[in-house]
Amino acid sequence: MAASRPDCLFCKIVTGEVPAEIVRKGERTVAFRDINPQAPTHILVIPREHYADAGEAARAGAGIVDDIARDSHEVAVAEGIADTGYRLVFNTGAGAGQTIFHVHGHLLGGRGLEWPPG
Repeated sequence: MAASRPDCLFCKIVTGEVPAEIVRKGERTVAFRDINPQAPTHILVIPREHYADAGEAARAGAGIVDDIARDSHEVAVAEGIADTGYRLVFNTGAGAGQTIFHVHGHLLGGRGLEWPPG
């Protein structure tokens, strides 16, 4: 784990170097709207520190995955989707569709979500 990586898009969003539509800034996370939304509400919740994926974040033992889940719920409440239901997805690895290698939870809601996904 590194505090940040100069070549990481999401690290640049955290520092404000790259603009994003921020919806929440927490002590350890930042939440912003996805630029290619897959649902009416599609927000990415990321840690301020750089972890490549959910596995690396979990292995670090710092509780960051807990923070992402808790802060995602707070965003869901603020967005008005907590009562109707939402999905929190972590794509881990290129084979699972991860394209930015900075762990991030996809908070999806605002419509019915099919199962299984994809």
